[in-house]
Amino acid sequence: MNKNIKLFFLCCFSLVLANLHAEVKLPRIFSDNMVLQRDKPIKIWGWADKNETVEVSFINQTKKVKADKNGNWILLLDPVAYGGPYTMEVKGKNNKISFDNILVGEVWLCSGQSNMEWTVENIMNATTEIREANHPQIRTFNVDKDISTKPKDELNGAWQVCSPHTVANFSAVAYFFARKLNKELNMPVGIINSSWGGTDIETWTSADAFSKLPQQFRERYKSIDITNFDLQAKDNEISRAKYVEAMNNDPGLSGNWYEPSTNISDWQKMQIPQLWENVLGNVDGIIWFRYNLTLPKEDEGKAATIQLGPIDDNDITWINGIKVGETAGYATNRVYEIPANVLKAGENTIIIKVTDYSGGGGIYGKADDIYLRTQNGEYPLAGEWLYKEAVTNKMFNYIDMSPNMYYSLLYNAMINPITQLSIKGAIWYQGENNASQAYNYRTLFPTMINNWREKWGYEFPFYWVQLANFMAKDNTPKDSEWAELREAQTMTLSLPQTGQAVITDIGDADDIHPRNKQDVGLRLALIALNKDYGKTDIVYSGPTFKAMNIEGKKAIIEYNNIGQGLSVNNKYGYIEGFAIAGADQNFEWAKAYLDGNKVVVYSDKVANPVAVRYSWSNNPDVNLFNKEGLPATPFRTDNWKGITQH
Repeated sequence: MNKNIKLFFLCCFSLVLANLHAEVKLPRIFSDNMVLQRDKPIKIWGWADKNETVEVSFINQTKKVKADKNGNWILLLDPVAYGGPYTMEVKGKNNKISFDNILVGEVWLCSGQSNMEWTVENIMNATTEIREANHPQIRTFNVDKDISTKPKDELNGAWQVCSPHTVANFSAVAYFFARKLNKELNMPVGIINSSWGGTDIETWTSADAFSKLPQQFRERYKSIDITNFDLQAKDNEISRAKYVEAMNNDPGLSGNWYEPSTNISDWQKMQIPQLWENVLGNVDGIIWFRYNLTLPKEDEGKAATIQLGPIDDNDITWINGIKVGETAGYATNRVYEIPANVLKAGENTIIIKVTDYSGGGGIYGKADDIYLRTQNGEYPLAGEWLYKEAVTNKMFNYIDMSPNMYYSLLYNAMINPITQLSIKGAIWYQGENNASQAYNYRTLFPTMINNWREKWGYEFPFYWVQLANFMAKDNTPKDSEWAELREAQTMTLSLPQTGQAVITDIGDADDIHPRNKQDVGLRLALIALNKDYGKTDIVYSGPTFKAMNIEGKKAIIEYNNIGQGLSVNNKYGYIEGFAIAGADQNFEWAKAYLDGNKVVVYSDKVANPVAVRYSWSNNPDVNLFNKEGLPATPFRTDNWKGITQH
């Protein structure tokens, strides 16, 4: 190759390199269909060549800014009233970007764990809600899941216009919150859904804020070498590739484990239903289950139905070697029709391949919901099953790089990139993962709220959902981690511009993900409408504890936020959920009734009461409301040491 040709290619290569840096770029939070916050300066930012002039035109404004020596630029547009649709144009020296169908309205950040992540397609009345979701003024930006040890300046996701074609994947709580605001205010609402199921509050808090907490809060992370986190992640990715390849080549399928004649000499025993983590520890992957059911002659050859309850995540089910059904999704109840000529008299073999990708795995529903039903009766399937591990992450030394491995991982990747964006406020649904550290949540929760406000540079409204009722009812009053977490949430109301939606009346004893997300979003919206949008006639809170007075054997409870008055959902006027104790700290279930707008609480077993608790359990009985239909907030009058205070 002669010198001139070399020079030609060198010039071309240099030109290509120059062009790689020459185009002005913006973060993905700016795109078609976006919603910008009204009545606040609109900050636009991005990247370009160093010292490059960037011009932004929006409505009647055109402003210019010069990129710094690192190619970063930030530009402030003047506040704009709500409206649209509009177009924005961004020009650099070598390219031009146009964004269309932009609305200006109210932008709310929506974050937390799985109950915020929970989508519209999985709620009650989902079919109707999806069909009627024609709300073009509502837009969502679903932030893709990501973790990082260092603060990022970019994230993945896209703005979507609400319609029956898109709403299925919207956060349900955020959608119903936005729908109520849009209806009442008649203005655009943008919701930025940055949530991840099963996450701790620590991972949503920035490192600089978390590191200022007392050492006790960082103790759980001391064994993790964060300096080698990226190297560990790289090695783990190699293990992951081998693990995924094995998952795609399941030895159970190639070995015909679904056949009744399969050799089961090395299969082990497990009680079903339950999450397999209870037996195997933190394991993901493919595990096969097997159960033999003896049927009478009358059922032979007849069509039947098998119900397996929810399975986490996916399953394929065979009976006597014949596939009868398969389902993807951990929230779905498995009900499969068994064709004629599958069942036989005597022993029938049920085999289930269960695939779990993260978190809990297995056949985990209620025992009563696992059965095989024939024309002659119902046969329970709960009990001792055989199982065999086909492919697990432990076999390949692969660990799920969980966002809970270290504090700030989610803040860095899913919050920090948008802290320059103007928002109206935030709604939050999280706490289940921190219930066992409820006492610490008294510090962790306000720390995170203040942390986010500091990063945004102003004290925006922050509203959250208190934990729902969940798990079995208590036969006698006892301590409760969930009650203590709810208390920590209520205590955080001491921060300015905060609010709490109480939902202890609409949870599900058997499901940590209650399907009624409509009322959750509505109750959050009531807070915002009252506090932020001037609709002070709207009652946004149920009754909250004000004071207790002891009169003999009775405790008299006074309330704030009674609205038009207290109401009891019981035809006899009995109020449920109260417990009372004397100085011995032994609580007894109490009798309670209304006396005007006060509640009288007593027990024949407690002669000298000193303390009252209300809704103080995992799954409290709730029938005390105000007349606007909002439930009373759980409380206790004592400050006795709880089970999460160490």
